Amino acid sequence: MKARGKELGIFIIILILIGCSYLQNHSVLSADNLINTGRLIGIYGIMSLGMAFVIITGGIDLSIGSVIALLGVIFSILLVQHHVSPLLTVGIILACGAGLGWGNGILVTKAKMQPFVVTLCGLLLYRGLARFISEDETRGFGSFEGFEWMKALIGNGPFSIPNPLIMLVVLSILMYLLLHKSVYGRYLFACGYNEESARYAGINSKKIITISYVICGLTTGFSAILFALYANSISPSMHGNFYELYAIAAAVLGGCSLRGGEGSIVGVILGTTLLLVLRNLVNMLGIPSSLEFAVMGVVIFIGVFADTLFRKKA
Repeated sequence: MKARGKELGIFIIILILIGCSYLQNHSVLSADNLINTGRLIGIYGIMSLGMAFVIITGGIDLSIGSVIALLGVIFSILLVQHHVSPLLTVGIILACGAGLGWGNGILVTKAKMQPFVVTLCGLLLYRGLARFISEDETRGFGSFEGFEWMKALIGNGPFSIPNPLIMLVVLSILMYLLLHKSVYGRYLFACGYNEESARYAGINSKKIITISYVICGLTTGFSAILFALYANSISPSMHGNFYELYAIAAAVLGGCSLRGGEGSIVGVILGTTLLLVLRNLVNMLGIPSSLEFAVMGVVIFIGVFADTLFRKKA
């Protein structure tokens, strides 16, 4: 009931923001703006789903933005320079994302390193590798010659619904079943709430937590492909900067506690939608884009502060 109350509250805030935006600028509800916003919600939402699994364990992944840059560069190089099969390239990117997530999970569970430290080092390492591999030059896809169909991944589907949004819905259903209807999901919440108690209960907490980082790596790899196609170019020094903040903010706003043990898929989707509506509001109302991250910082603070108050009352 508590989670549903949070989700309802976020949904009401989204409606209020949309209404206020419409009063200031009617083009907020134009077809083009709604389609583009839906496309971004799909891409950012896929990235945020994986982050939610990690946060539920009481961990965090600060390396997501740098991983997106690194995998985006590799994605472009494989397709454009080496002419690797598009399907094989997608498989390689997803495997790389899962592998990086597995590495984070192993360092956290086996080496007993703090998730903050592990992923902060990853943030620096992967960004440096992206710049080194690309020789610090912008990479792109040109006219998509030979793999034109991949552009459709970020295009529109039936009834002009953006394909990334459709993918998000499908993935959210699968994630919902995994998190809320499976044994793994119950074990994940148990590990996040109290890992020591979970171990005493016979749960292989190291395996459960490592899998959460692998899931985060997979969703990051998938979103890296979509971000690269959406931008059509990857600047290794800038691409993906601060994207981890979007994922963290979406998860926290959606009810995932940074202390672990709480979270919901529906909440993450609503949190992502709220962030993108806020971002769209900043753009549509002519507010300086330099304030975008300031707004996000305030939103994250309010989310964490509210979570702390709720826990104290509980």
